[in-house]
Amino acid sequence: MSAFSLPVVPRFAEVDQQGVVFNAHYLTWFDEACTGFLDHLGVTYPGLIATGHDIQVVHSEIDYLAGVRWRDSVRVAVQCERIGSTSFALGFTVLRHNADTEEQTAVRGQNVYVVVSTDDWAKRPIPDRLREALGNPLRR
Repeated sequence: MSAFSLPVVPRFAEVDQQGVVFNAHYLTWFDEACTGFLDHLGVTYPGLIATGHDIQVVHSEIDYLAGVRWRDSVRVAVQCERIGSTSFALGFTVLRHNADTEEQTAVRGQNVYVVVSTDDWAKRPIPDRLREALGNPLRR
C-alpha cells in the first residue's frame, strides 16, 4: 500500500486562545484524512455507500506532542494499523512544519471503524474490496 497524507493549513477559526489548534479539530482532520485515504485506495466513500455499507467511528485516541499554530504547514499521514472481521483501525500522524522548524510530529491518533449495513446499521463483515485495499493484515 502506498503512503498517503492530506495537506492541511490550519484556519484562524481552528485556533484557540492559547494560539494553537483546538484539540477537537484534530478529529475533523482525521475524518477528512480517512476519506482521502479511501479515495487514494480506490474505495470511495460514495462507492462504499452504494454497496450498502457504511463505516462508523467507535473509538478514538489522540496524543498531543507539539502545538500546531495558525498557518503552519501541516499534513495528516494515514496508515492502516489493524483489520478485524468487522472493524479496522487507521493511524494518523499530524506532521507540522513552520518557517522555523523542520517537519515534526505534533499529534498521533487512531480511529477504530466498524463496517455497518445502510439498511439496519448492524455490523457487517468488511467487504472484500475494502479489505484488499487496506492490505488484508489477516494474511500477515
